Amino acid sequence: MSDDWRTATAQRARELILQADPEIEEEAKWRKPTNPDGVPTFSRDGIVCTLETYKDKVKLTFAQGASLDDPAGIFNASLDAGTRRAVDLHEGDELDAEAFQALVRVAVARNQAS
Repeated sequence: MSDDWRTATAQRARELILQADPEIEEEAKWRKPTNPDGVPTFSRDGIVCTLETYKDKVKLTFAQGASLDDPAGIFNASLDAGTRRAVDLHEGDELDAEAFQALVRVAVARNQAS
């Protein structure tokens, strides 16, 4: 990942996730030759979300997003997926920190209720 807007955006998202629930654990999953660093995955009692960087966006995919309340409308991608929902952040996008952290906490609560 180059040191550009994507790096800063991914780092900010990572900080917000870990601040939302200090017991969330981050680990790299799904390592492969084309992605030796793997996918940053945030879990607490199951996967909460993943953080991926693409050429044109940073994508935060919530594993059980389709079953989460999102009153602030943070989800803007994978809206037709059966289970997941995602947040795509493009250059210049501002992530609503308070609403995003509330969504992370709802995802943790859903995992703990399962």
